[in-house]
Amino acid sequence: MSDAAHTDNDSHEGPIRTPKQLVVTVVAAFVLPVVIIIMLINFVASDTKPAAGSEGLSAEAVARRIAPVGVSEFKDPGDVKSMKTGEQVFQAQCAACHNTGAAGAPKLGDEAAWSARIKTGLDALLGSSLKGKGNMPPQGGGDHSDFEIARAVVFMANKSGAKFDEPKPPAAAASAAAAK
Repeated sequence: MSDAAHTDNDSHEGPIRTPKQLVVTVVAAFVLPVVIIIMLINFVASDTKPAAGSEGLSAEAVARRIAPVGVSEFKDPGDVKSMKTGEQVFQAQCAACHNTGAAGAPKLGDEAAWSARIKTGLDALLGSSLKGKGNMPPQGGGDHSDFEIARAVVFMANKSGAKFDEPKPPAAAASAAAAK
């Protein structure tokens, strides 16, 4: 009886019976996972691809992406129109201390505190403003032209009892000196 059970050779063979089936199985075992992985990657990454009609490639979007990081601005010292007025410079730079009297700064409009300073004249006030005095750094820590600082000094002094004339623009002063 035992010989009859061993005569069936089909029971010991696997599902691959021919060399052609072996090649197909080996190729499928390598190619099929690679194709599935590629398809999964495309599915996951499909959100980040710009679709047709998106704004990603518009002229404005491209210009924003290639814009320089830092920009240098150069002021024309003769361009009076682009320069700030005395009140604008005061508000931007001087008001922090001269409105509150911080660090011993004379308050705007305090005629008693300004009277001794006004008596020294505009040139002395302007020199102190440009070079710094006491706790005040040069130009009050700002980055303005000398002409703009002069406008701010005249603005503050005039609000505090002085009668200084508005300073002449740099180009006008240079042309007036050349005319003499």
